[in-house]
Amino acid sequence: MSFTDDELERYARHIILKDVGGAGQQRLKNARVLVIGAGGLGSPVLLYLAAAGVGTLGVIDDDMVGLSNLQRQVIHTTARVGTPKTDSAAAAVAALNPHVEMELHETRLTAQNALDIVARYDIVADGCDNFATRYLVSDACYLCKVPLVSAAVGQFDGQITTFKPHETAPDGKPYPTYRCLHPNAPPPGSVPSCEEAGIVGALTGIVGSMQAIEVIKEIVGAGDTLAGRLIMYDALAARFLTITLPWDANNPLNGENASIHDMNHFSVQQ
Repeated sequence: MSFTDDELERYARHIILKDVGGAGQQRLKNARVLVIGAGGLGSPVLLYLAAAGVGTLGVIDDDMVGLSNLQRQVIHTTARVGTPKTDSAAAAVAALNPHVEMELHETRLTAQNALDIVARYDIVADGCDNFATRYLVSDACYLCKVPLVSAAVGQFDGQITTFKPHETAPDGKPYPTYRCLHPNAPPPGSVPSCEEAGIVGALTGIVGSMQAIEVIKEIVGAGDTLAGRLIMYDALAARFLTITLPWDANNPLNGENASIHDMNHFSVQQ
């Protein structure tokens, strides 16, 4: 697969980078990335991956663009209020980079469709806003052996990590999974949504942009993976903290006595 003159000019700043170069840009062009949610986090992820030249971007979202979304979901516009977020995202990506193919999944991710959808992609970026979907995405990615860059935000803080529990860490143990970070979901209603608690819009831009760079790193093989590490960002204190995220040998997904081998466990409320 070769680059057109337009692409060579468009990606010139990537191609001259030692850690990307022509080979890395080719890997980006060949890559298939699924973005969970076209909201606050998904917006910068989709825009920056499209700008970077990722060849195929899938986006899954069953929501419509609302006026209150525009404070942080910068991929959408006032003119597209009331339209499906997947369609709005596709319009923005097409305007930014016509070389990117968009695959739209205007549906909710469920136990019934997760494996089929996730298996079509090389890497997943999860920008959803609820614990149930995060467990669903994480388990599906593990079962499909697809790396996952996962992020979450709330009010003035955020966190991001990469999950590759199907691979082995340098210490010989498996990389951790989302279930190592959160063995159990918090009780319903104990963690307020952004609709209830509020959120500063620019925060999603910071954390979503970090997601995009981690996806790019995984695709081109640059730098150190975030697998096994968790970055926490406190915007009010202007402070980043990186902690080690260890593998839990007792977790049910890739632990020593793993009990999750398919998606049937999601028939029970998480």
